[in-house]
Amino acid sequence: MIKYEIEGGSLPVLICYPEANQTLCSERGAMSWMSPNMKMETNAGGGFGKVLGRMFAGESIFLNEYSAQGGSGMIAFASSFPGSIIPYKVSAGNGIIVQKRGFLAMEKGLDLSIYFHKKLGRGFFGGEGFIMQKISGDGMVFIEIDGYCKEYNLAVGESIVVDTGYLAAMSETCTMDIQTVKGAKNIFFGGEGLFHTRITGPGRVYIQSMPLSNMAQALTPYLNLHTDSDNGGGINIRLGD
Repeated sequence: MIKYEIEGGSLPVLICYPEANQTLCSERGAMSWMSPNMKMETNAGGGFGKVLGRMFAGESIFLNEYSAQGGSGMIAFASSFPGSIIPYKVSAGNGIIVQKRGFLAMEKGLDLSIYFHKKLGRGFFGGEGFIMQKISGDGMVFIEIDGYCKEYNLAVGESIVVDTGYLAAMSETCTMDIQTVKGAKNIFFGGEGLFHTRITGPGRVYIQSMPLSNMAQALTPYLNLHTDSDNGGGINIRLGD
């Protein structure tokens, strides 16, 4: 198993210490710093189906592989957004389903594929949950969480209801469904939208406190975008009053 540590609090960084010939895979641009004996190779990481799946999931079609040469090495992957980095041990029958853009790094040999809901209608109405990623095999994977991460361990048949976008990850043994918010007054004045996501155990559920999409929406009223004709038509972004 790969040696690692996670530092940085709410601005986390994952620092891994691979032994000779141990290899880590990550998205393009995820590496922050590394020892000189780490060798990088870029490849498509699978056949056409897997490449297409990563495109749908909002990830790069290429993966970078980093291997320690001639002895142990060191490599760091920083989170792209304030939040948490969660380690997860994947094994047979214990894969993990992850939100789009949630994959940070993993041991080589794990399989990264697309995950669709069994009923497409659930995904269309479930917002962020339509297309996710499934990671299976045997090894460690590291997941990015937006904001604080709250973990629940659901028993068989136990459920939790999550607002759209707050589901960061769940065990592959969990099931997911979309339920409609009841009552016209709740729909039009409740501010929670038309649908919620219901996750049922057994398995672990990871919920994030600050979905990136919600963060962007909250900041929109304070951003003033306009075209600057004196600057070649470029777009300037100014904070509103």
